[in-house]
Amino acid sequence: MTRASLFLAAALVTLSAASAHAAPKPAQKPAPVVNTAPGDAYYQAGQAALAKALAFNPRTGKAKNVILFLGDGMGISTVVASRIYEGQQRGVDGEGNSLSFEKLPWTALSKTYSHDTQVTDSAAGITAITTGVKTRNKVIGLSGAAKPESCAAEAGTRVETIAELAKAHGLSAGAVTTTRITHATPAGTYAHTAYRDWEGDGDMPTDALAAGCKDIARQLVEAPTGLRLDVALGGGRSRFLPGDKDGKRADGRDLTAEWLKAPNAAYVTTDAQLAALDPAKTGPVLGLFANEHLPYEVERPVLGQGVPTLAAMATKAVDLLSQNPKGYFLLVEGGKIDMGSHLNNAKRTLTETVEFSKAVQAVLDKVDLNETLIIVTADHSHGLVISGYAARNSPILGLAGNEGDPIVAGDGKPYTVLSFATGPGGPEGSNLRADPAKEDTDDVDYHQNATAFLGSSAHSGEDVGVFADGPGAYLVHGVVEESFLYQVMRHAYGFDAAAK
Repeated sequence: MTRASLFLAAALVTLSAASAHAAPKPAQKPAPVVNTAPGDAYYQAGQAALAKALAFNPRTGKAKNVILFLGDGMGISTVVASRIYEGQQRGVDGEGNSLSFEKLPWTALSKTYSHDTQVTDSAAGITAITTGVKTRNKVIGLSGAAKPESCAAEAGTRVETIAELAKAHGLSAGAVTTTRITHATPAGTYAHTAYRDWEGDGDMPTDALAAGCKDIARQLVEAPTGLRLDVALGGGRSRFLPGDKDGKRADGRDLTAEWLKAPNAAYVTTDAQLAALDPAKTGPVLGLFANEHLPYEVERPVLGQGVPTLAAMATKAVDLLSQNPKGYFLLVEGGKIDMGSHLNNAKRTLTETVEFSKAVQAVLDKVDLNETLIIVTADHSHGLVISGYAARNSPILGLAGNEGDPIVAGDGKPYTVLSFATGPGGPEGSNLRADPAKEDTDDVDYHQNATAFLGSSAHSGEDVGVFADGPGAYLVHGVVEESFLYQVMRHAYGFDAAAK
């Protein structure tokens, strides 16, 4: 044997011995896992949800109708708090509850910044949704090239709304709101103005009037027949009437009388009159049920006599618009969700959101989702926060808790589950934070605490939810631009894209 062979044999013996020494012991069997999950209620609910999701087929055909529900200022926290509140009011598990629109199968998050600000207002927000173009705050129906409050800026910056596009294709169109019909969101279906507050001519400066700019109420009534809304229901009667008729018009015109000049037109001011309308015999309908905004739902027993609910207005609008065999576009706004939050008044915010949810359900019960696209969203959020560790089923309008006991902050006082970043609930001047334990936090006029005092709570800039069903709803997913929602509606109709 050569020397090389001896070295190789020795190496093999050494390696064999090392391998034998390092050989692992036989693995022990792991202890059996006892799975108790299948009997758990949460686990079973998850299985049911999975089965439902697996069985769902997207509707990919064209939409005959599009209904856009907009909860003004209805951010994610508002939806969650309202879901809990609605469940608690019915005596069921609020945390596990769902509002009507939360059950829709397609969801997304919408980025709400405007053309010029991180946090949008309602004017720029609705313009993005109804035109596909982001614009500046305070501006409605004009591109981002328009300067706010500049009458001259209206020239050459007008952008077509989804309602006008629908009308141009022979469909009908309408808007329903709990605010003035000339307020920013409903105006976003038909108006084009450099300033959202130019609701009536009495709201406009003389230079804007002299330059030929039209107030929003005039734009609604004077729109060409081929573009004018077929249904407009809400508040704001004062912007259509002169002073001698309890209005605020400076030009002395009665725009309600001018509305009635159209064939078969109707003008109604009460819920009974609205209910009595025969859709088969009625032409364009203008319903103005208050001089200003409609009352909050919590005020209905005192101030809401003769005022239709949002659900009643929405379903009547569907009946009226459905007379057009080609289809329709409808905006339904829960506008006072936003106004409750501006007041730091969570009870008003939540009750308005619940009423909005009822309106969505009433319409869902009426329409055929095989031909109707439903989109539910918000134009922006508010600074509402849900904080603390209150026990399950604790009142959502109550005090924040730590597994049942109220949490005491650094100033020695507890705080409410719901609070705001800014607004009238904040400490003013050198005043200390109010003690919520000494107040009735369930009172309809209670203002939740805020971090910083403002006369009106500021909007916030986080993304808002989008919920959808019907033809084209499958396009609502992921994180999208607010202006993308216009494209979804346009595509669902089957309308060709137009340059903006």
